Amino acid sequence: MTQNAHDTGDFAASFQIEGRPVRGRAVRMGADSVSPILARHDYPPHLAKILGEAITLAALVGTSLKFEGRVLVQAEGDGPISLMVGEYASHGGVRGYARFDKDAWANLERVNKGAEPHMPQLFGRSGRLGLILIHDNPDVQPYQGIVPLHKATLAQCAEDYFAMSEQVPSRIRLEVKHLDGYAGWISGGMMVQRIAGDETRGDTDEEWREAEALFATLTPQELVDPELPMTELLFRLFHETGVSLESGMAVADKCTCNEERLVSTLRQMPDESLRELVEPDGNLSIDCQFCARHYTVGIDQVTGPVN
Repeated sequence: MTQNAHDTGDFAASFQIEGRPVRGRAVRMGADSVSPILARHDYPPHLAKILGEAITLAALVGTSLKFEGRVLVQAEGDGPISLMVGEYASHGGVRGYARFDKDAWANLERVNKGAEPHMPQLFGRSGRLGLILIHDNPDVQPYQGIVPLHKATLAQCAEDYFAMSEQVPSRIRLEVKHLDGYAGWISGGMMVQRIAGDETRGDTDEEWREAEALFATLTPQELVDPELPMTELLFRLFHETGVSLESGMAVADKCTCNEERLVSTLRQMPDESLRELVEPDGNLSIDCQFCARHYTVGIDQVTGPVN
């Protein structure tokens, strides 16, 4: 295999298994993307890991975008984590944020005694996972599909999403680790999906089962090994039939917030609510939950005249 330009950096790319009715995508992120995002908020390690998985999943799904826009992986519930968002934009920017109850989280860690929590523990009985596609064109309505967070891992819940909402058999692996000797967090993800049979392909059941069996040999350590190029990993998995990694997209820590969008959002809120938030200097002081960038907006910019 020829090494891809993004193969050893932070990237998201599609790959093709030769002669098989299977499409695949691969992601690896580290110092330029997922690591600064997770370090920015100083999350507890298990929370940082699951947020990193959400960002990685967003990038996996985002490689298939056929339009300019964003993919949001959004999980909500009544557990210790009330909201988690991983986002990928078509220009290669990623961002993420989690809102959690510190007391409930501390209790969960006591109960688990250091073991990694599963999704129902994190998001409660009402937990749900949404994949949201948002066009940059404001005239196009966002698309959203939702599945319950009843499986143990985010990857398993995402497989449910594709099976239920898209009717596409899929296998997904996600891994996020803080590696010794590596500067920060690193994440890896891989997805394979079955392409339905037709008159040309015929029945694809057996070929899909073979691809599933090969994919099942993928280990978490391989996904996040910074010394293992993705081309080499794909060759290990699918060398019998041949596989090629496409050029892909460089991925980086890039927030989509800006003052114009913030002002537009604030103008949709009731004037009375905004005036209650005004600082003594007559401005609104707002921090982006994702990147922590600070904005100062004059109250007159977002409200009408006082009667």
